[in-house]
Amino acid sequence: MLIGRERLLEEESKRLAPYAQKARDTRGRKHPEPESPYRTPYQKDRDRILHTTAFRRLEYKTQVFPNWAGDYYRTRLTHTLEVVQVARSIARALGLNEDLTEAIALSHDLGHPPFGHTGEKVLNQLMRDHGGFEHNAQALRILTQLEVRYPGFKGLNLTHEVLEGIATHEAAYAPGFKPEYEGRGTLEAQVVDLSDAIAYAAHDLDDGLRSGLLRPEELNGVTLLQELAREEGLDLQRFTELSRRILVRQLLGFLITAAIEATHAAVEGSGVRNAEDVRRHPKRLAALTPEAEQAHRELKAFLMERFYRHPEVLRERRKAEIVLENLFSTYTRYPELLPKEVQARIPEEGLERAVCDYLAGMTDRYALEAYRKLFP
Repeated sequence: MLIGRERLLEEESKRLAPYAQKARDTRGRKHPEPESPYRTPYQKDRDRILHTTAFRRLEYKTQVFPNWAGDYYRTRLTHTLEVVQVARSIARALGLNEDLTEAIALSHDLGHPPFGHTGEKVLNQLMRDHGGFEHNAQALRILTQLEVRYPGFKGLNLTHEVLEGIATHEAAYAPGFKPEYEGRGTLEAQVVDLSDAIAYAAHDLDDGLRSGLLRPEELNGVTLLQELAREEGLDLQRFTELSRRILVRQLLGFLITAAIEATHAAVEGSGVRNAEDVRRHPKRLAALTPEAEQAHRELKAFLMERFYRHPEVLRERRKAEIVLENLFSTYTRYPELLPKEVQARIPEEGLERAVCDYLAGMTDRYALEAYRKLFP
């Protein structure tokens, strides 16, 4: 039996919820091109993203711990894959378009520079007089300009809905990023946004405990973790590796279930009838239950105080600041040190933006190696 694109689109239209974004209803691509005979537009987008250089580089970009800290800590790539898992689980339960959800989730962090959010803040400061830097905007630059894989256009020529999902991605630390897309995005995009917050809260807790920077007894200060530990019969004073895995698994299950139930209730109560209604709705519909939202905020505050601001984490962040600041200063002062392909973009992009794009594309270890070559 051969299943072609038209059959996939027909089955999708019958199976998905009315408020889901159907691939048949896509607003299309900037540059018209033939579609695949055996893939929907969003499946084609997902595959294009997976094969980008930017996606492969995520393996060596920081989540919290730098890449050299150990083989078991999350990287930006494993974080992305965990966001995909959470987002697809929620999307499936709500009758959303899983292919679109996956494509947005796979691309949502492509614009992150080396050294995580520290790298983003440093580049934004260095670029303050040249348009700033924000990782969502950078992801759009990568997907629409910097990845060159086709002779007829720059970028990947993704569908409107995938690019919209990146542009409407909310982040509290975003320094004034103003996308060209109106509305709150599809429900698929909103689910990816929520899944990002769920995934990093759970896996950062896991990495903090594994590293020893967080002590199990400290978890008594977080009501939800205390309750989950009690339900599973876990002793926070005698915490084993298996205990940690059980606790993180239960935390993820609790937050995913809360996201499904709260989002479904919000959609049912909103009166939205299609994807356009979702975009125009005055509030974001993807949410946690009030109980889970309060617990999630408490957990994030705990991680901020005890983990993200831990002296060992801050020490690595300061190293990252020194590396990026000195690389930026050197390359803007001596652009002849840049690779030829980067130099070629200076007339069109400007020196500072070309350098910023170059630094943002670096992995942690590539940035360190470039620093060592300049400052042995």
